[in-house]
Amino acid sequence: MSVKIGWAEVDITPEKGTKIGLAGQFFERITDEVESRITITAFALENGDDRAVIASCDLVAIGKNLHALVKQKVTAVYPELKDKIITNAIHTHTSYVYSRKNTLSDSSLSVLKELLPADMQYKPLVSDETMLDPDVALGFLADKIAEAVKKAWENRTDGYYANAFGRAAVGMNRRVCYDDGSAKMWGDSNLANFEELESGNDSGIEIIYTFDKDKKLNGVIANIACPAQVVEHRNFISSDYWGKVKENLRKRFGENVFVLGLCSAAGDLCPRDLIRWVNPETPIDDPNIKRENYIERRADPSMFDVSGLKVVGRRISDELIAVYEELDKSALKNDGELKHETVTLTLPLRKVTIAEYNDAVEKIDAYIEKNKGRAMTFDDNAKMHVYAGTIARYRTQQKINTFTEEIHIIRFGDIAIATNPFELFLNYGNKIRARSKAKQTFLIQLSCGADGYLPTEKAEKGSHYSAYVSSGSTGHEGGDLLVRETLERINSMFNV
Repeated sequence: MSVKIGWAEVDITPEKGTKIGLAGQFFERITDEVESRITITAFALENGDDRAVIASCDLVAIGKNLHALVKQKVTAVYPELKDKIITNAIHTHTSYVYSRKNTLSDSSLSVLKELLPADMQYKPLVSDETMLDPDVALGFLADKIAEAVKKAWENRTDGYYANAFGRAAVGMNRRVCYDDGSAKMWGDSNLANFEELESGNDSGIEIIYTFDKDKKLNGVIANIACPAQVVEHRNFISSDYWGKVKENLRKRFGENVFVLGLCSAAGDLCPRDLIRWVNPETPIDDPNIKRENYIERRADPSMFDVSGLKVVGRRISDELIAVYEELDKSALKNDGELKHETVTLTLPLRKVTIAEYNDAVEKIDAYIEKNKGRAMTFDDNAKMHVYAGTIARYRTQQKINTFTEEIHIIRFGDIAIATNPFELFLNYGNKIRARSKAKQTFLIQLSCGADGYLPTEKAEKGSHYSAYVSSGSTGHEGGDLLVRETLERINSMFNV
């Protein structure tokens, strides 16, 4: 039976003059300036009795509430897609703030509101009336993602595909380790106490090219281990490096070619070289980015700016074009066994100790005592959220021990595709790929939910942001379980 493939792209760029809050970072950004348009790209696949639709969204994350709304809207029209829809984010920090409901019973925000006196509550510098309401944004995005999924499904037709592999230097480790055992995201490596970067990187690109019935290229799927965060601090709307990849590929192959960008396991990766550090072209309001003893390097352009976007986009698109040129076009495939499992995975909640809880309470109490009568600044708000998150987790763990996540495992010919809802640290992805019996394994993080970072045990011991208890819902025990379950499901599909 011939493979059926469908594509769709839906623009989600705000109308001119509509301001949106930009998600990510610990400082406010509200803008209507557009650096590049943001979209939802959906890819539909059907063969035999099974099917899948993958929607790649130019967003920071996919809240479980957003994923549930999309499924509800799509399955009302196409019930056959129940449990067959994958939504995922490229993890750009230059797209919509929308209402994402915390699935756990307590949140750091609710704790701060409870503990801080009314006159100390953080008050946004910019009136909420100037930006699109987050609840309105949620409904808008649910409609647009559902529209893309439905269009891709409706557009499916007989087609061909070729899976391939390439390499481009994009993601690099962003956690610096020191000689006292501590670690720091964005840590300064130009210190005598610097020991090593905590982990490695993954330059591999898992690729699928798709073709219409006349064997004309109509889509490119690329799985890259790096979040779309070159311009993550900037105050404009952008699809980050994926926008440049799409632009370059369409110059080469035509405007009708679709691009599905998928972020692999990259919770501890970024587009920057922390050894050959290059300062931003203009200052950034983030103390972790400032360097006391900056040494100018001959290296990449600033990977905080559009100049960096262009270089990353070129590296990826040049490789995708080069690999395409080398394909044996006479050997394109139009069949491949398709199996798609949706799994509800139960994971252990990462717990805080009593000592960690008491320390968090003391830190917030000390802050209140020192700053009585002074409204909290945005910077203070960010710092206190770490401690408020610890308190929230302590309360939550008194009520629940585990929580559930939706993951998807797909076999398509000799390809395996596995999703997870975390900013998954690279080593977990390495373990899955190394032991997968598929010839090629695509990993998609931040899919069908967003439950924070999933650090390794080494990162937990080093601590700091991305490895704090409050940075994610589960810890290395949950990561190990995710790896085991994913491998078991993949390898059972390949009869191993």
